[in-house]
Amino acid sequence: MIRALTTTWRRHPLALALFRRMHSLGLAPNNFAFPFFFLSCAALALLRHARAGHASVLRLGLSSDRHTAHSLITAYSRCARTGCARKVFDEIVQRDSVSWNAMIAGYAKAGCAREAVEVFGEMRRGGFEADEMGLVSVLGACGELGDLELGRWVEGFVVERRMVINSYVGSALISMYAKCGDLGSARRIFDSMGTRDVITWNAVISGYAQNGMADEAIALFHAMREDCVTANKVTLTAVLSACATIGALDLGKQIDEYATQKGFQHDIFVATALIDMYAKCGSLDSARRVFKEMPQKNEATWNAMISALASHGKAQEALSLFQCMSNEGGGARPNDITFVGLLSACVHAGLVAEGYRLFDMMSTLFGLVPKIEHYSCMVDLLARAGHLYEAWDLIEKMPEKPDKVTLGALLGACRRKKNVDIGERVMQLILEVDPSNSGNYIISSKIYANLNMWDDSARMRLLMRQKGITKTPGCSWIEIENHLHEFHAGDGLCLNSTDISNIIDLLYEELKKEGYVPKVVE
Repeated sequence: MIRALTTTWRRHPLALALFRRMHSLGLAPNNFAFPFFFLSCAALALLRHARAGHASVLRLGLSSDRHTAHSLITAYSRCARTGCARKVFDEIVQRDSVSWNAMIAGYAKAGCAREAVEVFGEMRRGGFEADEMGLVSVLGACGELGDLELGRWVEGFVVERRMVINSYVGSALISMYAKCGDLGSARRIFDSMGTRDVITWNAVISGYAQNGMADEAIALFHAMREDCVTANKVTLTAVLSACATIGALDLGKQIDEYATQKGFQHDIFVATALIDMYAKCGSLDSARRVFKEMPQKNEATWNAMISALASHGKAQEALSLFQCMSNEGGGARPNDITFVGLLSACVHAGLVAEGYRLFDMMSTLFGLVPKIEHYSCMVDLLARAGHLYEAWDLIEKMPEKPDKVTLGALLGACRRKKNVDIGERVMQLILEVDPSNSGNYIISSKIYANLNMWDDSARMRLLMRQKGITKTPGCSWIEIENHLHEFHAGDGLCLNSTDISNIIDLLYEELKKEGYVPKVVE
């Protein structure tokens, strides 16, 4: 009965209650009952129950039973106690393939990707082969580590053994290749699969979305619908992310309506993705509506709304929401992402003193160690306020080298303030971090030109030419009737060019009425 409740009906609380009832009646559990007890503990992440069960196993002398040990490994891993799981694994006298696969899966599910790969290597050296569960776990670990070489070896192993690339294995391969940035191989696996279910479609759509190829992700979503595959919560979350990337508001609204029809609108992941999509598509009121209607919120939800307000220049509202999160957020506690959003709000509003207060609060009140993202926000905040030397001092205190965005922001501030001293220091770092960005050379050249330092200005232009660096043309998208159209600066107007030219002329006249004066940039 316990077995049926665990494996067939997945009624884990009832299975545990029945197990306790059996124990209270004086019936000692055996090596047939304990594995299912531990699987229920794993499903519900009940560490206390798992430990109590482990103590009973030791007392009853059942620790040598491999089935019990395997399920105990799973229970400890799901409870994020991989050290305990490894101890159980190490104490198995005669390990079989199931033992190894259980430990690999345990590490992978607990987010210990490197350890999962290491155990996989030990298993291979010991002459054991991974089963389907083990291979899927290793592929997940390869994706997390970006280990494309091992991932390709696993695919070769699957092909060599003539294993069926079903939805389970196929989706794992697609996700692994996508996380490693090899979308060509991900698409090859997807196209080779005869039967594709929603899990397979989700893997490929998410892969394209996560790699910044939003238009392809959306095209695949439309193809999925044409293939009569019903989207689930994971699908909607991935497509909403793609919509947010390119501002596809109309499609985002359709997904919002679909989520409401299917009863997904209050799912934390879907709702959080909706908040992010609406905010990035410029519809802050809709983001507020989704947030307000959510019955439950987690850290990601609060962070999404705070970031939405910050990006729309609503600094005071973002700070007020932070207070609500701290006081009324239930189990949600501000984390490092929360403070990135708050510091971004300070940047947009120029709140230098508040930025310093929040930056200090991270460590003193919440025990968070500032990361490069927080330092970058502070540098940007100080640079925009003209405090260039303070900004440079922060750069020198960073735990690692600043990224190109941070340096670019500071370089731009140096140009506005005509500060050659800090500008030269920043440019030296930029040449190490981002030597191929044309914009930085141009800004640096203009800093010198603004101070009539013509030789230095010409030197930067010459350095740019010597490195073969050219300006990257601007790019934008527009959504018309669910179709995305992409435009690049310098494109010829070949489609409806007369109409487009007339519209551009009209817009130009309107801009002139508003006082716009064109600025010619070299």
